[in-house]
Amino acid sequence: MITLTDVRKSFGGNHVLRGVDLVLEGGSSMVIIGGSGTGKSILLKSILGLVRPDSGTITLDGKDVTRGDRDAFLARFGMLFQGAALFDSLPVWQNVAFRLQRGAAKRPAKEAREIAIEKLRRVGLTPDAADKFPVELSGGMQKRVGLARAIAAEPEIIFFDEPTTGLDPIMSGVINDLIREIVVEMGATAMTITHDMSSVRAIADNVAMLHDGVIQWTGPVGDMDASDDPYLDQFIHGRAEGPIEAVR
Repeated sequence: MITLTDVRKSFGGNHVLRGVDLVLEGGSSMVIIGGSGTGKSILLKSILGLVRPDSGTITLDGKDVTRGDRDAFLARFGMLFQGAALFDSLPVWQNVAFRLQRGAAKRPAKEAREIAIEKLRRVGLTPDAADKFPVELSGGMQKRVGLARAIAAEPEIIFFDEPTTGLDPIMSGVINDLIREIVVEMGATAMTITHDMSSVRAIADNVAMLHDGVIQWTGPVGDMDASDDPYLDQFIHGRAEGPIEAVR
């Protein structure tokens, strides 16, 4: 569904992506792993068109993502941002229904609110949360609201940016389970970027490790532990010693 071929991106002398090749199959869940600062977010932003690669190609269903109707392209995506990224000035239901109330397919307020409440229920929040403001919610509840917003418009493709950052282990497990359930139910294509190995094992069908600007290893999540790749082995086991140098 999404194909990246020799994608490169530099910022001055900082060569972030050095020739990324990756294929994301439709209906599958791909998790991109790698250390902080390895370019995972730049890779995601490049697919969305928020960052333009210096060279290489990115296609969606065989079509270059930099060409064609931009609004129609973005309408196919949902996004769960790191930290939820909710609008503080809007009540929860308007956060969830944000896309539904804009653009050519704008829904009436009553209908948008009903959809928002339905999506809140799907992520385990009761209707009384709809009229609260984000500041009144815990971190875990805010993350659920962000997930409800990501799925509100029934997107074909959902991106998850560090979905469990800042959450305790129990809430992280809840969010991981919700993501997996929702992706399967919707038949969506999912891409997650994370360094949380519990998320990787809970969410992924396939895993790709980004290191030094290239995909160091990719394969089914079940093959990860048996891999003889020293970079992957060091990362997934959190070892200080190995080919990946720790930044001190």
